Amino acid sequence: MKLPAVSTIFLTLLDDYMTISKYFLINKNFPGRVFLCFLFMLYLLPSFFIFSCTSKHFDSSDSLRIGLEGSPTNLDPRLSTDAYSARVIQIVYNGLLKKTPESILAGDLAERWEMPNDTSYIFYLRQGVKFHDGTDFTAEDVRYTFESLLNPNFPSPLKESYTKIAHIEILSPYSIKFQLKKVFAPFLVNMTMGIVPKPSGEKSNYNLSSQPIGTGPFRLMRWELDESLTFQSVSGYFGGPPPLSTIIYRIIPDETIRLLELKKGNLDFLQNALSPDALDSLEGHPEIKIVQKMGTNYTYLGFNLEDPILQNRSVREAVALSINRGAIIQHLLGNFAKPATGVLAPDNWAYDPQVATYNYNPKKAKKLLDEAGFIDPDGRGPEQRFSLLYKTSQNELSKCVAEVIQQNFNEIGIGLEIRSYEWGTFFSDIKSGNFQLYSLQWVGVTEPDIYYYLFHSSSVPPNGANRGRYINPDLDDLLEEGRKTLNLKKRKKVYSLVQKIIAYDLPYVSLWYQTNVVAMDSRVKGFVLYPSGDFTSLSKVRKEDEDNPLFSN
Repeated sequence: MKLPAVSTIFLTLLDDYMTISKYFLINKNFPGRVFLCFLFMLYLLPSFFIFSCTSKHFDSSDSLRIGLEGSPTNLDPRLSTDAYSARVIQIVYNGLLKKTPESILAGDLAERWEMPNDTSYIFYLRQGVKFHDGTDFTAEDVRYTFESLLNPNFPSPLKESYTKIAHIEILSPYSIKFQLKKVFAPFLVNMTMGIVPKPSGEKSNYNLSSQPIGTGPFRLMRWELDESLTFQSVSGYFGGPPPLSTIIYRIIPDETIRLLELKKGNLDFLQNALSPDALDSLEGHPEIKIVQKMGTNYTYLGFNLEDPILQNRSVREAVALSINRGAIIQHLLGNFAKPATGVLAPDNWAYDPQVATYNYNPKKAKKLLDEAGFIDPDGRGPEQRFSLLYKTSQNELSKCVAEVIQQNFNEIGIGLEIRSYEWGTFFSDIKSGNFQLYSLQWVGVTEPDIYYYLFHSSSVPPNGANRGRYINPDLDDLLEEGRKTLNLKKRKKVYSLVQKIIAYDLPYVSLWYQTNVVAMDSRVKGFVLYPSGDFTSLSKVRKEDEDNPLFSN
């Protein structure tokens, strides 16, 4: 299903109109201003007319149009690590297990499971489930998914989480046993990864990165790169046919356009994709509702610890002390966030609040830099101690946050150059270590073993997400201990020490936990807001038109 080309034309013209309008507003004495505005609107009017006619196609009661800030990079669940891909994958694939809105593990493709001993897991699979290409889901697909992921020639960044699997035994077409090499406490959490089909016949020609084949409630029909992804519901979905027939993800990097499209009724749903100022402008809108809930998504500032300046812990602490989180949360985030102390949110069972924290203190930051040998050459003058490069995406809010941090750094004599990139380029640089400073967010954190993925010395990309190249043998030992400890009380003690070490060493500066905020068409019903911002509940979402019960689901 292809989005009408006129929508792209309209957005281009609208962007032109906004640019010219801003010029006119600034230059009030511009000759012929009114006449040129009139001519431009005549130029634009046919496009408005065409768009208004074609937009009815999108206003179907059983379709949902979702705005995304950036494009997915990979739709193979074994390879994907970015949030935009995750939001798409969640409606295409199922794992053996899933997380509930309360972050509890429940059966998905597995109806139940048992643990004969500390290193064995048996899963009993649902029968009658089919992949989107019509083939049956069986234990063969489960075994293939994890064996392919562990293949040395398969470049999965998630590989390390599954290396404790010794072998996989198919007990029957619908039961499968995983035998581990040793005790691995986070094993079940890792069983939420999407199951892909075992190649056979024509399926071997598929590239799951761009042609995903899952068992989920929606199948991909069309992907227009950097523009849109269109999904069709699966009537035979084992969880029940979705009320919506179509979901369209529209890639709209510009916040102004996202906001206008929502207000005009050309988008139905935005999650964590509008700034507080934009949300304020929606108050009182009769056709849009706002839903919010405190989340677990963790925003941080990352360092490249191979950089000769950032290797110095005193520099990292000075950076942490220089950032005015309170002002950012209040003025840029509209208080839709809370200061973070570490990767784990306060409602996590392993969370430890008794860790080092770094409240805004520029005076102490300057002293630390002086003591570290980075003397300010002219005191309060324009010269700087040194300069750093900060990379970010083209997201407007992210760029605003970067500018505040730039001002904070300037107060303590550190120069900061900001460079923003489109999402794919930015994320590629971060994964490859091509940065000094950057800021990103971890979403859906529930299992404290994430610290292994982020900070163990073996997790340097492509084997994990230790993108800053942080090396600490003592922490490595603790992270390995946490993985082989099944007793929850003992595990909590281990991860308490882990959190204390990370908070002191500062491979990250913890910034905030985000409040999840959804702005959606008031007809949208049934969406459940997950702490991690998941889109899992889209399979139950419907539209109800109160003025016309014929369109109610």
